[in-house]
Formats: sequence, C-alpha cells, structure tokens
Amino acid sequence: MTNMQQSEGNGMGHGGKGSGSAPGLISIEGLRVEFETDAGTVVGVEDLSFSIAPGETVCVVGESGSGKSVTSLSLMRLIEFSGGRITGGAIWFSQLDGTRIDLTKAGDETMRSIRGNEIGMIFQEPMTSLNPVFTIERQLIDGLQLHKGLTRTQAGKAALELLRSVRIPEPERRMRQYPHELSGGMRQRVVIAMAMACEPRLLIADEPTTALDVTIQAEILALIDQLKRENGMAVLFITHDMSVVAQMADRVVVMYRGNLVEEGPVRQIFTAPQQDYTKALLAAVPLLGEMAGKPAPEPMRLPGSPAIAAVPAGSREKTAPEVLLDVRNLTTRFPVRGGLLQRTVANVHAVEDVSFTINRGETLSLVGESGCGKSTCGRSILRLVEPRSGQIIIDGVEIREMPPAALRNARRNMQMIFQDPFASLNPYRRLREQVAEPLVNFRVASGSELDDRVADLFDRVELPRSFLRRFPHELSGGQRQRVAIARALALNPQLVIADEAVSALDVSVQAQVLNLMMQLQTEFGLSFLFISHDMAVVERVSHHVGVMYLGRIVEIGPRRAVFEDPRHPYTRSLMAAVPIADPDRKTLRGDMSFKPVPSPIFPVGHETPTSHYDEVSPGHFILRA
Repeated sequence: MTNMQQSEGNGMGHGGKGSGSAPGLISIEGLRVEFETDAGTVVGVEDLSFSIAPGETVCVVGESGSGKSVTSLSLMRLIEFSGGRITGGAIWFSQLDGTRIDLTKAGDETMRSIRGNEIGMIFQEPMTSLNPVFTIERQLIDGLQLHKGLTRTQAGKAALELLRSVRIPEPERRMRQYPHELSGGMRQRVVIAMAMACEPRLLIADEPTTALDVTIQAEILALIDQLKRENGMAVLFITHDMSVVAQMADRVVVMYRGNLVEEGPVRQIFTAPQQDYTKALLAAVPLLGEMAGKPAPEPMRLPGSPAIAAVPAGSREKTAPEVLLDVRNLTTRFPVRGGLLQRTVANVHAVEDVSFTINRGETLSLVGESGCGKSTCGRSILRLVEPRSGQIIIDGVEIREMPPAALRNARRNMQMIFQDPFASLNPYRRLREQVAEPLVNFRVASGSELDDRVADLFDRVELPRSFLRRFPHELSGGQRQRVAIARALALNPQLVIADEAVSALDVSVQAQVLNLMMQLQTEFGLSFLFISHDMAVVERVSHHVGVMYLGRIVEIGPRRAVFEDPRHPYTRSLMAAVPIADPDRKTLRGDMSFKPVPSPIFPVGHETPTSHYDEVSPGHFILRA
C-alpha cells in the first residue's frame, strides 16, 4: 500500500501537490531536505509525505539519522540555521483565520509570528536550546511578552505557574538561575515549559522526555496528552522509545534513511507491522520484567545479528568477587550564595552519605528522579566535582588523597560518558581528532596505528568511517552519543561511568551499544557505573542496582532482588511509572497528580542523620525510615 493510500484509509488524504487543499492542521507533501558537506550533498529527507489533524498525536520513529529531527526542524523552518535547505515539496499549515500557507515559502516575519505562538517545539538537547547568558526567568518572560502581549509582572506570574506545571522544585529560586546551574532533567522541563507557554496549536516534541526519569516522564506525557484533549492541540512526537509511542500515539510514521517506510494507526503498527524494519524496531525494545528469573545480564537479541554470548550464569561464583571501586559515606554539597557579599547562605545536599561497591567485570546501576544526585555521584567519584567527605577507593588507591599529577594518570583507567553529547564534544574539531585525543594525550598510539585505532573505535560503535572528517553539528543526537562512547572506550579503562549513555539512542542502536558494552565487559573485565532513568535498560545490563532519592540510596541490592522484590515505596513508584509497550494498556491519565518534590537545600550548619539500612535478603538493603 502506498503512503497516499494509507493516509486516505485513515481519513488523512493528501491533496494535489501545491494545491493547498489537503485537510488537517499541517500537511507535508514530498518534502526533500539536503545538506552541503565537505564530502558533497547529503540528503537528510528524501521524499516524505504525511499530515496531522487537530487533536491528533502522530509519533515519528526510526533510527538515529533517519531524518526525524530534520523533519521537525523543517516544519519550524529552523533547518536553514542547521546547515540544511528545503529543496523540494511543500508544508501546508492551516492558520487561525482558516487560510493555508506553505511554510517552505513563508517569509521571515511570518515564521517569527508562527514559531512559539502557533507552533511550539521541545528540542532534543535542552542545553543547546537555552541561552546560557540569560536566567530562566528572562527566557520564559521574553516569549510570553512577545507572543501574548503580557506585562512583565503578568509574564513573571505566568512563568512561575509554567515551572510549577512541569514539576520543577522551588520554582521561585529556579527562575533566578542560569541553565548551567540545573540538572539535565530540569533543563528539559524548562524547555517543555517554554514550548507550552503560548498554548500552541501544534506542538513538535523532539525526544522531549529523553533526559527525564520515569515518574516525571509519565507526568509530562500525561500533561501533553491533557493539553491536547483540552485545547485540540496537535502533537508531532519524535521519539525512539516505543513504549512512549504505544502510550501517546494515535498514528505512527516509521522513517528510515530519509523516507517513510510504514504508516498506520498505533495498534496496527504494534500488532501487525508490515515492514521488516518496523518488526526489527519492535523486537529491539527492552521490556521491563523480561529478565525475571535470569541471574546474569543478557544481551539483546537483534534480528539479523549474531547473539553475543552472555556471561555464564554462576561463573563469578567460582571465585570470590574482587572489588574494583569502594565508595564509603560519600557526601557532596554545593553552596547557595546570596546577599551583597555573595556569602554562603545554604547548601544543596546533592549526595548524602552514599556507600556502595562495584566488583571487577560487573555493573552497578543508579536510578532515581532527575536531581536526586545520580550524576553528581558519578562526577564526585572522578573528582570532576570535589566531595565534601567520604572515601573513594579504586583498585586499592584512595582517589581523594591523590595530587593532581597522580589523579591525571589514574583517570586513564576511569572514563566517563556524559549525558549531553553536544556539550561534551568540541564543535570546532573534527570527530577523528576528538576520539584520538585521549590516545594522543597518554601517548598510546601515533601515526598509522592511531588512525587504525580510531577507525576501529568507529566500527565498534557502528559509525561509518566517512564520519571521521565530520564535525559534531553534522551528526544527529544519537550519532553524537556514539562518538562520545567511542572516545570513552579509547583507552580501555577499568571503570566507565556511563551517565545516561544510551538515553539519546534509538532502540536498535541502543541495543547494539548495550551489547557492545556487555561484550567489552566480558572480554576485558570492564566495570560500569551505569546511571540511567530507563528501568527496562537497567534491568537488562545490571548486576546490582541502587535507587537514589534526594541524595541518598534508599534501596540497593542484586538486580533480581530489587526488580522482582522491591521493598522501598519509592522503588515501587518508579516501577509503576514505566510505560508499557502495548497500545491496549494505557497507563497515562490526565488526572495524574503532580506531587511536590522536597527541597534538597538546607541552611548552613544543618547536618542530616547518618544513613542506616536493614538487610531484607542477602545483599539487599533498604534505608531505615
């Protein structure tokens, strides 16, 4: 069935190209987008057609680099600022007065009035869509004043309510902060608030919940769904999370290499996919509970790919496990300054009395809400932020006592994959130079050997060698994350701290990268501290799991114990919030309560009580109330 026939079968038929007579709020007809690179012209979207009706949610899925984000940027006419240009097709948009306009031919002034006002957009990487030199308040107020004509006082009150609606703790204080002062999840919530500010008729959401934990993700998705129903807002939802697709979509568009390969109602796509590519995407989705009863992490089974041998169950019981990382009573706090002299008036208790161990060749995962201290804990271990107290012992050496020169050498065996790949890559250097940098700095390789090592790393993370000469902005978000992973693995470290390392990857590439990480763990005895909000992925890769809440570990133990017998109420709420990859089992509700998040800020001199744990089963500990 052709795309035209499928659309007509859904009551979404396209009119003749250029006629402007097609129904729906927005209709894409034969869209083609090209990029000029050093290697020649690259086609981002080849020939794409579909439409969205008022009040409808269309989810676009596909691999990283398939053209999903290029499509969304084209709708906003922002693609021209990303080095691309629309070379064919039309994008018909129905304005409030009933007239239809081809956005590909609209002038700059027209697009400025449409952006934010009639079409809102949630961008994939919040740090790149927020201005680093303006406060959160300034960035929210400017849009409200421009599009809604509010006074500064009115805009300030509206901005505060927007931050409350996306469940940001202490919104009054966050309004005065800058983007770099917020966690990745909080930045993403700010971007969502900005996109919702003017109640747009079309909301384009490009991976809007990638940086959010499952509880906040559920509430944000419910909020988007509620606004859609109340205001008749249409939603173009771009995601790699098929569980989110099952919960949110009315219709699904599957893209591959710039083309539409399958389109249909969400139930049809999940229960009776027609194309092999769609079947492969669904097969790669990690499902919560799949690992029940299995004692060891197990690689994903990918269609058409050889299975990677899992670590044999019980193989580590033959010899006593050897501890690589021992963290004891780790505490990290950040000062809150105020007054004319900028004195410390309070402290953010980011990490409070955290203790755990990681054995050689094993993975400990930390899960919890955005802002709970997961990322700060990982950075504290590498001393990228200085802990206030506690011990960090790696391979028998106390990291906190090392002088700078010794710490630099020790970091050869400790690497980190950061949450935001765009922020961790240099925009002015080619990818080859950035992946080669650690090898050059530690004099591991040079000349042709260096070239071979870098090319092999690109092969390992499934990136074409032609990308070696590209710059970060020429890659999609998922491709940039794979570059960051390649760089972290360059020195064959003993410990890798992966901070949301696969959150930006689509399901098929995510499965490949997770399999790669487990394969490297088996071959080289790598240890991972895996920081994630994706409970299904955590269940897949972990030997042990720690659940964090407000800077403390509230539950920790073997993966089977935590997932199959969660004891702490917070752990249970995390499990309950995981979206289900089944369109017939909707878990999102418009009446979901937005619970206030307790503040982690305490006055100077405040000391929290020591953490005490009860052992409820062998190795399974719960924080004592």
